[in-house]
Amino acid sequence: MREEQEALNLAADWADISQGLRKDLGQQLHSQWIKPIQLGMIVKDSGTLDLYLPTEFAANWVSDRFADRLSLAWKIARPDVRAVRISVLPGRRAPQGLRFGNSDGSGRRGANDSGMTSLPGDALGMGAAELGSMGQGPIGLDPSLTFTTFVTGSANVLASNAAQRMAATETPQFAPLYLKAATGQGKTHLLHAIGHAYLTAHPRARIFYCSAERFMVEFVQALRQNQTIEFKARLRGFDLLLVDDIQFIIGKASAQEELLYTIDALLAEGKRLVFAADRAPQALDGVEQRLLSRLSMGLVADIQPADIELRRTILEHRLLRFSPTHVPADVVEFLARTINRNVRELVGGLNKLIAYAQLTGQAVSLQLAEEQLTDILSANRRRITIDEIQRTVCQFYRVDRTEMSSKRRARAVVRPRQVAMYLAKVLTPRSYPEIGRKFGGRDHSTVIHAVRLIEDLRTRDADMDGDVRSLLRQLES
Repeated sequence: MREEQEALNLAADWADISQGLRKDLGQQLHSQWIKPIQLGMIVKDSGTLDLYLPTEFAANWVSDRFADRLSLAWKIARPDVRAVRISVLPGRRAPQGLRFGNSDGSGRRGANDSGMTSLPGDALGMGAAELGSMGQGPIGLDPSLTFTTFVTGSANVLASNAAQRMAATETPQFAPLYLKAATGQGKTHLLHAIGHAYLTAHPRARIFYCSAERFMVEFVQALRQNQTIEFKARLRGFDLLLVDDIQFIIGKASAQEELLYTIDALLAEGKRLVFAADRAPQALDGVEQRLLSRLSMGLVADIQPADIELRRTILEHRLLRFSPTHVPADVVEFLARTINRNVRELVGGLNKLIAYAQLTGQAVSLQLAEEQLTDILSANRRRITIDEIQRTVCQFYRVDRTEMSSKRRARAVVRPRQVAMYLAKVLTPRSYPEIGRKFGGRDHSTVIHAVRLIEDLRTRDADMDGDVRSLLRQLES
């Protein structure tokens, strides 16, 4: 009877937490990743709550992106929950060759994988990353987010170089470092990379990593438990302070004041501080002027949206992790051109595509990408019309617009028409039959032939590849 009541209480709490996450993350992300979570029970001795997902891929995905948020939400909802453990639903296993992370499904490496041991927080309940002089690993730092795995291009070179300088042995010329970037552009990756590199350069250093939201929650808990003196002493004992999503500290007067004093204390002792946010310091509403001054007094490094060349490089770099899975060049090009809002969506789209191919045994292809990434692609695509494509192609090849629908089969007409069909398939969500109707009522098999032909020509004919690239730049500008 007691267990049944406990299960009902957990379910009620989960309903509230899940609803809050749906508001924060949006309906699509919530339905895909949060809704499938099944509740386990709380391990009384450790205060660990088990959360299960149906596949190892899903468990790793949720663990990588939402573990901190889920843990924080449960700690707030129930004082008896001190940690959450995300794993695969018992009895479900990933197919051979598709394993990410360790055997508990958490997606986080243990000591045998990375040389670092993840240990629970101390009596203050700080669930952030901390490294002491006893050789323990930094809790919360993702071992995969290093400078080695960060792909640099013109959009992020300043932030990348500044981050590496902040982690180097010599004292940086600026303090603090403030990384500014929109969601999914790599600022959190750089925070983790700084932590790892600083640890390598300063093996006995103490590192603290957390989100601004967690900083506030832990500070409030310290207040409630009359442990503010211990909280402040511990916080100011670190050599490197990494605070993510600083915009969420807006409007919290007491937390702002404590962060201000902490910044002053650490800077006075020559310690290093790095903050990250989705907006510039001057755009932070509700922040006390003194704190705003501290945040902007060092270097504010922007990370701009990744351009097409950087997106290609990121995909190619990522593909090294999925060998021997083959991803054709036209699929890489398609993803790089189409998923352009942020890097996280780009990498997520590639992960989803490869996972689907491995789980179903299908080969990765342009058609599979279009079928399985519909939501991501539609959210990223600029609404380019087939009429616009036809007009641009006709101007480029200097042919009359009527030739797009004509029955003429002269090479000077057929090739531009085929290029236009190919671009219509790459740049619009239209189906093969719909594209055929826009080209004089042609059959869908004619469009398929044109798309495959241009794909093949691009790999063998540099002039054709150059023509297509030029047209893509014109249409996407």
